[in-house]
Amino acid sequence: MKGMKRLVLAAMAGAALSMPAFAQDYPAKPITVVVSYAAGGNNDLRARQLAVPVSAELGKPVLTENRPGASGNIGHATLARAAPDGYTIGIGAMGPLAVNPALFPNMGFDPRDFVPIVLIERAPLVLVTRADKPYKSLKDVVAAAKAKPASLTIGNAGSGGAHHLASKAFKQAAGIEMIDVPYKGGGPAAGALLAGEIDMMFEQTYAALPSIEAGKTRALAVTSEKRLPSLPDVPTMAELGYPQVTLSNWLGLIAPKGTPPAVVRKLNEAYNKALTTPELRDKIVGPGNEIGGGTPEAFAAFIESENKRWTTLVKAAGIKIE
Repeated sequence: MKGMKRLVLAAMAGAALSMPAFAQDYPAKPITVVVSYAAGGNNDLRARQLAVPVSAELGKPVLTENRPGASGNIGHATLARAAPDGYTIGIGAMGPLAVNPALFPNMGFDPRDFVPIVLIERAPLVLVTRADKPYKSLKDVVAAAKAKPASLTIGNAGSGGAHHLASKAFKQAAGIEMIDVPYKGGGPAAGALLAGEIDMMFEQTYAALPSIEAGKTRALAVTSEKRLPSLPDVPTMAELGYPQVTLSNWLGLIAPKGTPPAVVRKLNEAYNKALTTPELRDKIVGPGNEIGGGTPEAFAAFIESENKRWTTLVKAAGIKIE
């Protein structure tokens, strides 16, 4: 028995000693970043843009692997099953980590199957209407909706997405009824807005800016905490009396549960450093997004708070995947 005890203690001591050595040698080969959405989207672009400075910092290639499908669940499930050695990490998105648990009975993973590494960015939304619509301000929208309940239409990029959640939060906060019109993606919804098929929509700021700047659409309010440098004259929802509609789509870096803390710290430092480069800052802030950064602990607390917030709203609003 005493011999066995000595063996166990020796094994534990060996593991403890080998952990710093492992982290010191990490990475010894290329790192793969799993993206749960198709190539060309914001999650994919950001992963590839960050890969350049992170690869230079760590001295090994950082590759991107797209695993789209099931509202991001397929990619996250793939990541959850990966070896927790720091060589397969992924982009953790708002939907799979904070919203989908309330929408899908079985996602193939649990948000607790991951170790948060760092928040990369927040992407606020902007409420836009076509320029020839009569709504000059958010006050006009609320007044029209109260005068004729369920007469105004508001588009979204699909049930349970950030556009849809922003709409639900706004209607709930303002005490109004509007007709939700779902589309298969932000692009089709924006096209419907420009065609006059819907009255308005919450759109990702970076996607809405071209039409706003061209005078085709009118921005009524942004969902960020502070006014955005890209839309300095557009008030926030909080300024207009609706702090409940302060929200953003977001993404960060995550790893499978069990990834060594020293490796998580090394990745956190590399990605934080990458986020400070002028080129990356311009690519994030220029289109209207907000830079993340910070500690793994802060990102973990943020995910938990977002999960609670959107689970409550999804259940209260009766949102279901269509």
